[in-house]
Amino acid sequence: MDIEQLQKRLGHTFKDAALLQQALTHRSHSSLHNERLEFLGDSVLNCVVASLLFERYSKIDEGDLSRLRANLVKQQSLYEIAQRLELSQCLRLGEGELKSGGFRRPSILADTLEALFGAIFLDAGFDAARDVIRSMYVPILQSVDPKTLGKDAKTLLQEYLQGKKIALPQYNVVATHGAAHSQEFEIECLVPKLDIQVFGTGGSRRAGEQAAAKLALEAVQTALVKTPASPKKPRQRTTQLKLAGIATIQPDVSPENAEAKNKPAQTEAAVSSRPAKMSASKEQDELLPEASEPKSDLINQSTSA
Repeated sequence: MDIEQLQKRLGHTFKDAALLQQALTHRSHSSLHNERLEFLGDSVLNCVVASLLFERYSKIDEGDLSRLRANLVKQQSLYEIAQRLELSQCLRLGEGELKSGGFRRPSILADTLEALFGAIFLDAGFDAARDVIRSMYVPILQSVDPKTLGKDAKTLLQEYLQGKKIALPQYNVVATHGAAHSQEFEIECLVPKLDIQVFGTGGSRRAGEQAAAKLALEAVQTALVKTPASPKKPRQRTTQLKLAGIATIQPDVSPENAEAKNKPAQTEAAVSSRPAKMSASKEQDELLPEASEPKSDLINQSTSA
């Protein structure tokens, strides 16, 4: 690819061709290389991306904005943009770097892209550099989720499980393979509540855990989608009674139940009243003989007279 085609893809034509040549020159090629331009371009890039995020995500706080920016300007992100520009075809490298495949190295491509941003800034000012950077990052922001961008698999799995009120996963080293200087770790990730067990491998324990966490997150999401939500228990109907400004909750009572509840009370009242009447009659009977004795004496006296 020639220089003209690169400028067309960048969306900027250099007035000073020497700046473009210097931006594409690696330190292995000559003493006039791109490291100072890279320093300048890094600052311009951070400023433009921060401004872009500030405008686009008005409800995201400072911490998450910093996380998003760090992810967008890191080496891997710049390397992917450089690949789309086919920047490797325009690099000026020394013989050693050419033989070792330096034109494919992510660090060299990412640094060269930052140097290009710095060169555009010097060639045409901040607005020109901003327009070039925005044209590269707006399509990226349209296809990413700001809630997950920049978070590793372990963090995403942990946050997902916490949101579902499920206990955190367990990681165990199952085995290690290979020589001491190039070991491969096999890691087990368990989510006991959902009976999920997956395995991941990596060149370090952390890398193996990340690989296992990614598989576990996919398994958890699939399991929860297939599991139907448990039906809610019906709530008991209640009647609210208000008396003197005090609200009490009592269960509904039908008229039949009310009569059934009142009948035993009436029967008990009737039974309890009978002994009282009987006792009163008995007292009267006990008093009658005492009152009749004087009356019989008077009759006898009148007869004898």
